[in-house]
Amino acid sequence: MTTANWTDNQKNLMLFSGRAHPELAEQVAKELGIEVTPQTARDFANGEIFVRFEESVRGSDAFVLQSHPFPLNQWLMEQLIMIDALKRGSAKRITAILPFYPYARQDKKHRGREPISARLVADLLKTAGADRIITVDLHTDQIQGFFDGPVDHMHAHSQLADHIREGYSLEHITVVSPDSGRVRVAEKWADSLGGAPLAFIHKTRDPLVPNQVKSNRVVGEVEGRTCILIDDMIDTGGTIAGAVKVLKEAGAGDVVIAATHGVLSDPAAERLASCGAKEVVVTNTLPISDDKRFDTLTELSIAPLLARTIREVFENGSVTSLFNGSA
Repeated sequence: MTTANWTDNQKNLMLFSGRAHPELAEQVAKELGIEVTPQTARDFANGEIFVRFEESVRGSDAFVLQSHPFPLNQWLMEQLIMIDALKRGSAKRITAILPFYPYARQDKKHRGREPISARLVADLLKTAGADRIITVDLHTDQIQGFFDGPVDHMHAHSQLADHIREGYSLEHITVVSPDSGRVRVAEKWADSLGGAPLAFIHKTRDPLVPNQVKSNRVVGEVEGRTCILIDDMIDTGGTIAGAVKVLKEAGAGDVVIAATHGVLSDPAAERLASCGAKEVVVTNTLPISDDKRFDTLTELSIAPLLARTIREVFENGSVTSLFNGSA
């Protein structure tokens, strides 16, 4: 009696890109030494989205990369449709890569009869067929618990901090949080910048009026110092621009803004260009069009971090090792 020899199928890494930010996908593919899988994607006259992949995806380890700039809902729907197509094409494992997690600011109920939209997005991804999520700098860490599966929460802090170290003297730096809620993140920044002192902006926000913040005063020593003002995202720029004004009024020297996600909704570019900041540093988790660029804007690529994360996930390695075990 002979015994059949069974051989496990080799996993095949395949990278798929939505249409929101193809430049980022090409950068990630180059870092990985592969090509973005060709696909057909188009919109019907009524706005419906059609997607079809031009190669077999059966048994593949599929990574679906999509950024979520305006119009956010269209790109979210496109990613869900891509995931569904992969599931129905018998992909072995599907990882949704969302460099900027949509609806992340709606992570809890402030008042009655409000949605928790960040949880809804996680449910949609799971229902579509995503087995895993990779994202960068969530608005709050608790969003990781909304998804019923592994979530690799990456941080752009290393790239941003390296840029600060290369361009500025650490001797007179103060790390500034735009509000009390991000002091924990500011502490990590301070540690990575040689134990720099901390400060934060005390502010008030009207819960009934989105994107409008009244910055009050600085808590901490900033006079004559180079202030690194950190945040996870810059949307309309009102919070950050107001914080720069408060810092300048408190006697701060140069102010450098460092944020992961450059949403830059109007009139952010105008506000940031004229707010008095020496430099505004963001990553390319979201595409930045030419009309949103200004002289003091610096854009860093998140592609190397995403590529290393994809490689670790594909090879069943340790994603935490990318942050020296501290993620």
